[in-house]
Formats: sequence, structure tokens, C-alpha cells
Amino acid sequence: MNSIAEILLGAILSIVTTIFIEFQRKPKLNIRIAKASDNHYPNHPAQRAKFLGVDIENKPLPLVFRWLSRNTATQCTTLLTFYHLDGQKVFSSFMVGRWSGSPEPVAPIAISGDNITIKNVTISFDLSAASILKRDIFPGNLERLDVAARFDNDNECYGWNNEAYFSRPQWRNPKWQLQQGRYVVKVEVDTSGEKTTELFRLCNDVSIEDFRLEPAQKQDYAVLNNS
Repeated sequence: MNSIAEILLGAILSIVTTIFIEFQRKPKLNIRIAKASDNHYPNHPAQRAKFLGVDIENKPLPLVFRWLSRNTATQCTTLLTFYHLDGQKVFSSFMVGRWSGSPEPVAPIAISGDNITIKNVTISFDLSAASILKRDIFPGNLERLDVAARFDNDNECYGWNNEAYFSRPQWRNPKWQLQQGRYVVKVEVDTSGEKTTELFRLCNDVSIEDFRLEPAQKQDYAVLNNS
């Protein structure tokens, strides 16, 4: 009887240890505010553009478990939802995120016809770049995700993703326009069915110099949980 009990106990301990190790090795994502990018672009749809984003890190294992290796967060996809401070959605749907390091979905100009005139010029876009919506994040690495952009002397800002390259007007996508004010942004990252979510405040009631993301406040979590 003792030998049977010892065998069962050993089997149970082995299973528990395996589950514990695999749990530790799972990707663990951390979402935090990234440094804003404030750039000047001559001969572009906007002469000045300030971009806000978040960094998504696949955290390394704690020191005590460094003899193991954290799994890569594979095929990460992102959804962003914009809310008023009272918890009401600004838009009826979420916005699919854009990874800052992905190629800009802009293709060369194709020219058709025997004579090169304005009416014979066709501008074509290669949508394959726009379809790059997934990212692998290796342990200890991070990837930047775009959130919003503001241009020139505009008071309004815009949710920023690949659609902005094809919008009319270009960059200033009416679909994701945000008027002056403050908003809550929910960033959701999905990798292999595991979701990581974080909230931020988008401050757009200030000058473009102070246009920024802030950590969400306690009442923001409470409002969204109750909405």
C-alpha cells in the first residue's frame, strides 16, 4: 500500500510541477505608455504630426526561473476602444491596432495609357501591407503600438491605424476623429487566446505640445466596469 501511495504521490507532484513550469513559461505582457513621437514632414498630408502609442513588452521570467525560457507571444493582435469619461463608447466599434514597426501600406504609382496625362494616371495601393496586423513578441522584447495622432494646428485628433493611409483626407480619418476633450482608451492584446487589457487616458483638451497619454484613473476602471 505504501508503495502505491508513493507512486501516486510522485505522479501527482510530477503533474503539478509540469503545470507550474508551463504556467511560468506562458507569455506575460505588460502594456505601458511609450514616448510620444513629434515630427515634421515637408510635402506630406500634415507638416507636423505628433503620434501617441504604447509599448507592449513580453516580460522576462523572474530571476529565480531564468533557467527556464519564457515562450514567445505569437501572432499578437490588438483592438482599441475609445470611451467618453462617462463610460459611453465614442465609436460604435473597436479600432484594429497598427504596429508602429510594420510597413506603411503605400504602393508606387502605376501609370497607364499611351499619353502621360492627369486622366491617364492611376494611383494604386498594395493592401498586403495593410494586412500585417499580427506581431510576435519575444521574451524581454517590446513592440510599439500606435494609438492616436494630431496634426498641425488642429484641435481634434484621430485614432491612428493602417486605415489612415487610405482615408479622405489622408491621415485625418473621419471614421476615428476625436474632438477636443479627454477620453479613456482600452488597449486589448490577444496572443494564442490569452488577452491582456490596459486602460489609458487620452488628453486632447490641450495644445499639441501637451497632447499625451496618461495612466487611467481609478474612476475610469470603475466606470467601465459598470457600463
